[in-house]
Amino acid sequence: MVSFIQEALLEYKEGIAEFGERLPEVARTYHQFTEACFEEGELSKKTKHLIGVSLGSYTNDEYCIIFHVKGALDQGASEKEVLEAAAVSGAFGGGMAMSQAVTLVQEALREFQNNVH
Repeated sequence: MVSFIQEALLEYKEGIAEFGERLPEVARTYHQFTEACFEEGELSKKTKHLIGVSLGSYTNDEYCIIFHVKGALDQGASEKEVLEAAAVSGAFGGGMAMSQAVTLVQEALREFQNNVH
């Protein structure tokens, strides 16, 4: 059985591929921009993904939450670092952000920690 997390990742990958067929220049440019944003720099890739977890929780963006939880773990973040990043969003976004931190962020952590990234 495919989990919600895996289904969401697949759905996003399929959606971005279809979008790329319809608007290839926009998709290519967006991909280049986001890749550049997450390159190692003054901030580490891990820190950037933790920021992504927090912003995804704040904006209630489930795809970003899943993507950045996985990215943070892949870059060596601990479970506690991911949860702290999600919790920071609660200071700004209140209940909506905390609801993502206590549900989807924790679900994604369980999924990715129990499987090979």
